[in-house]
Amino acid sequence: MENFALLLGQINSFVWGPPLLILLVGTGIYLTLGLGLIQVVRLPLALKYVFSKHDDTDHQGDVSSFAALCTALSATIGTGNIVGVATAVKAGGPGAIFWMWVAAFFGMATKYAEGLLAVKYRVIDANGQMSGGPMYYIERGLNNRILAKIFALFGIGVAFFGIGTFAQVNAIKDAAHLTFHIPVIMIAVVLTILVTLVTLGGIKSIARVASRLVPFMATFFILGSFIVLALNFGKIPAAVALIVESAFNPSAAFGGAAGISVIMVMRSGIARGVFSNESGLGSAPIAAAAAKTNSCVRQGLIAMTGTFFDSIIICTLTGIVLVMTGTWNDPSLAGAALTNAAFNTGLHSSIGQYLVTTGLIFFAFTTILGWNYYGERCTEYLFGVKAIKPYKLIYIVLVASGSFINLGLIWTLADIVNGLMAIPNLIGLIGLSRVVFAETRSYFNELTDKQLALEQQ
Repeated sequence: MENFALLLGQINSFVWGPPLLILLVGTGIYLTLGLGLIQVVRLPLALKYVFSKHDDTDHQGDVSSFAALCTALSATIGTGNIVGVATAVKAGGPGAIFWMWVAAFFGMATKYAEGLLAVKYRVIDANGQMSGGPMYYIERGLNNRILAKIFALFGIGVAFFGIGTFAQVNAIKDAAHLTFHIPVIMIAVVLTILVTLVTLGGIKSIARVASRLVPFMATFFILGSFIVLALNFGKIPAAVALIVESAFNPSAAFGGAAGISVIMVMRSGIARGVFSNESGLGSAPIAAAAAKTNSCVRQGLIAMTGTFFDSIIICTLTGIVLVMTGTWNDPSLAGAALTNAAFNTGLHSSIGQYLVTTGLIFFAFTTILGWNYYGERCTEYLFGVKAIKPYKLIYIVLVASGSFINLGLIWTLADIVNGLMAIPNLIGLIGLSRVVFAETRSYFNELTDKQLALEQQ
């Protein structure tokens, strides 16, 4: 087992080496410049679209734009926001949070492009459902079926062995057992039953649950985090200063500990950031493709807010609490236990662990649901609708067994398949960037013309 763990670690270091980091962040920078800082300039409009009602009765799609966003958020707001941030800070120090911010900022432009292309190139499958995502825009936009199939294959791998099952189930098991002392076997049984009941209903069932749980769980966790920050307000400036300084000077946090380099801090922050917000991974556009909309740009803007909510807000809150309370540097703590300790310390009460555990259980559960759908669409693309039921059966079995897998191996395996999934998607985004730029210009030119016409009336 030690040799296998060592091999996975070597593969992970290779996959998440400088080439992928450059490709991931570089794609976001390229799209940011080409789109004129769309994540800044158009963020108010994007948020307006998210929170305003939109008549979609005559539009193609399976679920509303908001439900599609909630489905995507259900898959992204998960253990990455609690356990992932703790793991990143543990491995790379507070500076990892800074690189999560960098990846998230440029990742918003990436997520916009993914959502836009997902709607533009989506199709209707044999069951009458919308299918879209990187496998379709790579095939139909780039005319490259081989690369599209590679993406879909890695997408199933992430659903089975990465973000979708093991990492989430293990996090729920650890948190529930640690805080509420629930037997592991009981957690595994109840979780498996709940996942089975929801996922067998397909995208509409998943979207219905996500639309109810995601806003509630996000608000619950954000309010709890704000209470911690308010109680420790004076420590926030020093925590932020340490995050920024140690991003470029790891010794500022580790005191000159051997082996900690800026590259390691970057890799830890960016890899965990991608695990959390999934920008560039190619997963969120699969949900975006199901939205009832006739505008690919509008859905791209809505998709972009997913990274904003996930990383700019929720991951930041978790990270600052970890650094501010000083618990990140405790060698006896890791994962959910580390975040529990941070919130307990911040609230000066054991109630913090209940806040974290409750949030984590909801976050991880909805992530399992979202990734079930992503893997299903990848399976349908590769093998047709007849393969959906066998896929769901395998997925449920993996959920049932996830509570009994080693945590260290889980995160390493998740990072590997995440990186492999991102590569074909990023190639597709770069190859279709001119389509993204053209659609964006056309939409906002038309929007300006309409506004001018209204002003002249």
